[in-house]
Amino acid sequence: MPRFAARTLEALVTLWLLATLCFVLLRAAPGGPFDSEKAAPPEVEAALAATYRLDRPPLAQYGAWLGDVLRGDLGPSFQYPDYTVNELLAASLPITVTLGLAALALALLLGVPLGVLAALRAGRWSDRLLMFAAGLGLAVPKFVAAPLLILLFAVSLHWLPAGGWDGGWRGAVLPVLALALPNLAYCARLTRASLLEVLEADWVRAARGRGLGGARLLFVHLLRPALLPVVAWLSPALINVVSGSAVVEQVFGIPGVGRHFVQGALNRDYTLVLGVVLVVGAAIVVINVLVDALRGRMDPRLGGE
Repeated sequence: MPRFAARTLEALVTLWLLATLCFVLLRAAPGGPFDSEKAAPPEVEAALAATYRLDRPPLAQYGAWLGDVLRGDLGPSFQYPDYTVNELLAASLPITVTLGLAALALALLLGVPLGVLAALRAGRWSDRLLMFAAGLGLAVPKFVAAPLLILLFAVSLHWLPAGGWDGGWRGAVLPVLALALPNLAYCARLTRASLLEVLEADWVRAARGRGLGGARLLFVHLLRPALLPVVAWLSPALINVVSGSAVVEQVFGIPGVGRHFVQGALNRDYTLVLGVVLVVGAAIVVINVLVDALRGRMDPRLGGE
């Protein structure tokens, strides 16, 4: 229990520092959320500033915003005056979560078997081909992979839509592929390296010497220790999916959290950017806790960390 309380306190302090740093950087950046309203009469500008508390000193703005956050209110959006940040995130977060979890599931469902196949055929042409493809997948960034997927499957083959979001599976295929490709490649390489290390262990040689082999040796004895590094990698993989959603959602025109973050930063929508930072930061904290718990169940030796 003391450990849980300490981790909870650490997570809250981390979120507070993250939000504070983001608040300071946003206010320090040149420009403001209503620079396009320069032609408006002075009284209109003053009314806008008063409505959004921009007429107060920065420290007073920070205190008022932090008080609202503690009450669960992320404030009004500057660029979407008919919506609050809570409403925007409530509509966009399920889209980002759906795409991210689908991308990670695809990376695991394909990456682990491909890594196992490469390890079992280490040094052969199939292993070299798989690792070359994995290296290529890691080398191509998402902002390059996404347009290439659009050119191939939407423009050339006309199989899938080039962008937009209607909640259907066809509109999700290309964004999920763009998000999944680098994680799939890394998962395959990590699984291969881990399984090769396990295969060299003395206890594996002893098991083979006693006649144990084939599928039973692989699925009952080898996969669990070989997948421990993959489980540890899940935390940065999920973070990579979250950060990559900003690029992918922008390219495909998907109204997710990542796109709101990019648009909010460009438009100096302070409350929207800060809301996204808090939600994503909280998600990362929860992800780290869950992954640590999963590692502890798979390897009891980690329970005392």
